[in-house]
Amino acid sequence: MPVPETAAATLDRHCTALAACRRCALADPLALPIVSSAREARVMLVGQAPGQVETGPRGRPFSGRAGRTLFRWFERVELSEAEARSRIYFAAVTRCYPGPHASGRGDRVPTPRERANCRPWLDAELRIIRPSVLIPVGRLAVDLLFGTVALADVVGQAIPVEHAGGTSLAIALPHPSGASGWLNVPVHRVLLDAALDRLRDELTSVAGRRGRAA
Repeated sequence: MPVPETAAATLDRHCTALAACRRCALADPLALPIVSSAREARVMLVGQAPGQVETGPRGRPFSGRAGRTLFRWFERVELSEAEARSRIYFAAVTRCYPGPHASGRGDRVPTPRERANCRPWLDAELRIIRPSVLIPVGRLAVDLLFGTVALADVVGQAIPVEHAGGTSLAIALPHPSGASGWLNVPVHRVLLDAALDRLRDELTSVAGRRGRAA
């Protein structure tokens, strides 16, 4: 009888296929899918799309300025960048840098077709990992998991969401780039603090369950 493939091996095979994806035929030859390095995560982060600094075959999720802010937030929940990258699987609504915005300010928002092209990769990851906790980061990821809602209605809360892999507790965060100015509103910074408090509690709980299982 063949030995069943482990989740880590399945995820590794999935990531190899993801790295080879060219469904969107983007003009930039270096706009390649960005792939997470975590293989035994019970937590998933869903971002929006890679930035220009992540572009290239060696790109890593959140390795630019927005990433520095994100990892400062994680430090507030007692998680270093190295720990975050090993314990959290970094996914996104789309996996390739979409290119600059026509205005010259910021990045282009991925088109509905590009988002649809990438959705099967995310759904497959949700089925493989079946995360206990989901962290949607930014407007596109929040809309994907919750529908069209105001960020202030979900940031700071822990909300069960159903998805292709089952049900997870979702703890939403605003996008760390700060481009929208959402965090310039004092009450929104209070909501961010509440979200990080909830995230700390849930990460501790996940680590405790994993330790007992070991």
